[in-house]
Amino acid sequence: MRVILVITLLFTAFGSFAQKFEYDVLFHGIGDNREYFSGVANSQTILGERSSFAVGTTIDGVHEFRIGLSHLFEFGSEIADQKPKLTAYYHYSDEQKEFYFGAFPRMGLIDFPLALITDTFLYYRPNIEGLYGKYNWDWGHQSAFVDWTGHQTVSQRETFMAGFSGEMRQQHLFFQNYITLFHYAGTSLRPEGENIHDNLAAAFFVGSDLDQLLPIHNSYLKMGLLHSKHRERHVSDGYENSSSLLAELYGEVKQLALRSTLHVGAGHRVMNGDRFYDADSYWRTDFIWRFISSEHVEGRFNLSLHLLDGNDLDQSQQLSLIYRFGN
Repeated sequence: MRVILVITLLFTAFGSFAQKFEYDVLFHGIGDNREYFSGVANSQTILGERSSFAVGTTIDGVHEFRIGLSHLFEFGSEIADQKPKLTAYYHYSDEQKEFYFGAFPRMGLIDFPLALITDTFLYYRPNIEGLYGKYNWDWGHQSAFVDWTGHQTVSQRETFMAGFSGEMRQQHLFFQNYITLFHYAGTSLRPEGENIHDNLAAAFFVGSDLDQLLPIHNSYLKMGLLHSKHRERHVSDGYENSSSLLAELYGEVKQLALRSTLHVGAGHRVMNGDRFYDADSYWRTDFIWRFISSEHVEGRFNLSLHLLDGNDLDQSQQLSLIYRFGN
């Protein structure tokens, strides 16, 4: 109630004194059914919606301030089972650089391979709580973020994740880099056996756009290396290292799209990544139907097939409905 009162007072203050009163509202309908029988990843159904709003103002066209709330309601549960998340941030942007500080939305800002950051982060951790920066050149861009995911208490372990990503492009050829670091520390009590984990993962790709070769839109083929390092201090004898080949093919035809991703080599231990990449061989194919595509509403359905080690075939379906409006 105190948070709601503060938001209401700020809402009134912005409306009265801001140079230009602005607001953003987002509705995200989630339907995610995971029929996994291989035992590698958790079989579950996630059905619900996330609603969020933020109010604020922009000064001189480059300094943006926002404050609001974001809440996930999973159908069949009680509305209080998930606590609202505070959104409050400063955002600077010009033609070349961009910077965020505070608790700001992850959607549309962070796009990493699922091997490094799993897609359920969008459901349960909608905001990055920390900072983000991006710099653009004519030939590409680089960005970095720090997300503080766990504040140390007597019962909660201290955790944070940092990430770096970017792309360099020359005509239809490109190079992409993605790096994540996850530090999993202890509680303030530090009982015996509660050891610190260090986790590093990186993916590097070289690829080419295929639009000039195929009658398909936004198509590309990229291949590269996925590498991970993990250690549990006082337990591991140094870092456990894993490397594998990672390739992806993508293309769109009208409202339909196909994405196929292949990982072959050693299995990985990436603490915030998709568990399917723990396997030595994993081939995922997504059949995508964008059934709504308008200025304010996006609707998408995915049928995903997961082939593990050439033997086990799992499948999942994802429905996403996103409605945005604001000024």
